[in-house]
This record gives sequence, structure tokens and C-alpha cells, in this order.
Amino acid sequence: MQDRLVGKKELRTLVLYSDAHIARLEAATQFPKRLRLGNGPRCRVGWWLSEVMAWLQSKSANRDAPTPRQPELEPA
Repeated sequence: MQDRLVGKKELRTLVLYSDAHIARLEAATQFPKRLRLGNGPRCRVGWWLSEVMAWLQSKSANRDAPTPRQPELEPA
């Protein structure tokens, strides 16, 4: 498969996260970094499909791992 850029609309169909959550994951370096296609504040952005698919594959590989439990709150 030839690598290509995907836009926000296609990314949301692949990942099923909101724009805000994707931005939070990117800021925490837990999601592939976007590529800015211009210089302005509202310029188009894209993500390399291969990087997004690798991220999804890593999530799929870890889906059987136990999820961390939240600490139990002690009764007051």
C-alpha cells in the first residue's frame, strides 16, 4: 500500500475520536503527529496513514492486556 496523507474527516472515521481528544493525545505524544500543510493558524493538516495504522495496530495488540484499575475510594 502506498502511504498517503489523511485529513481530519477521514482520520475521525478511522480512529473514532473527537478532534479535541486527538489533539490531547498528540500533545501527550500518544498519537502520531500531524503534518501542517501551510503556515497560517487555520491551515490544513494531515496525518500519514501508515503512522495512524501502526498506532491502531499497537492498540489492537494491547487490547487483551488488563486495564489499570482505579484506586478504590475508602468509605468516609
